[in-house]
Amino acid sequence: MTRPNASVNLRGVTFAQDRPFALIAGPCQMENRDHAMMIAERMKRLTADLGIGYVFKASFDKANRTSLSGRRGIGLGGALPVFDEIQRTFDIPVLTDVHTEEQCAEVGEVCDVLQIPAFLCRQTDLLIAAARTGRVVNIKKGQFLAPWDMRNVAAKVSESGNPNILLTERGASFGYNTLVSDFRALPIMAEIGAPVVFDATHSVQQPGGQGGSSGGERRFVETLAKAAVAVGVAGLFIETHESPDTAPSDGPNMVALDDMPELLRRLKALDAAAKAF
Repeated sequence: MTRPNASVNLRGVTFAQDRPFALIAGPCQMENRDHAMMIAERMKRLTADLGIGYVFKASFDKANRTSLSGRRGIGLGGALPVFDEIQRTFDIPVLTDVHTEEQCAEVGEVCDVLQIPAFLCRQTDLLIAAARTGRVVNIKKGQFLAPWDMRNVAAKVSESGNPNILLTERGASFGYNTLVSDFRALPIMAEIGAPVVFDATHSVQQPGGQGGSSGGERRFVETLAKAAVAVGVAGLFIETHESPDTAPSDGPNMVALDDMPELLRRLKALDAAAKAF
């Protein structure tokens, strides 16, 4: 059985369990070019000042919205040139979700990381297609899976010839419209061999909690992120927006852009203390 790489490197950003955490952050969806560039610029400047490796994240299509009325993003054709511009302008890696096998090759021509959404993490053909691009594959653990089940999920990618895998924990279903984070999942998933990322914003999401859209409890993002860093992770995933309450999707669980500096300073200090032992 081919094991994943314990350290994943892209454009100078390293994800590894024994290294300072790297950050995946950006808006839930790509709203337009200027908005994406603004967030990328601010996050690049902030993470450079703090010495944190940074990967820009945005979704070109939110294909799993709660209702048909949910805004989905600017689409693949509109987003890929923006991702390319962000890479070239700020010299940072970029990540986006893929939902079909056909999207993988096209996204892989531009983006550094292909992300497999939690709901699709067992879709074999999608995982194989993502693996074959040669890009890093970030697999979000389904809310319906136990952490040890991710071993077989990761194997679908590594045994397709791509050992550059990230595994992301984002909570488990716990009754209706509620997720819970079991922090035992982090060391269990780390035993698989790939770097583990904790998604602090989707872990506070309340799927479908507002009837026609998802809710969330933003106030607990820092609490869960601190717990994950104390346990030990290779990376953190945090969605951010300058005005979360007016964002087109996932606003209730996104962190305000102005709140990111203090949050990251606290998490960096805690990460250094936890990894000093």
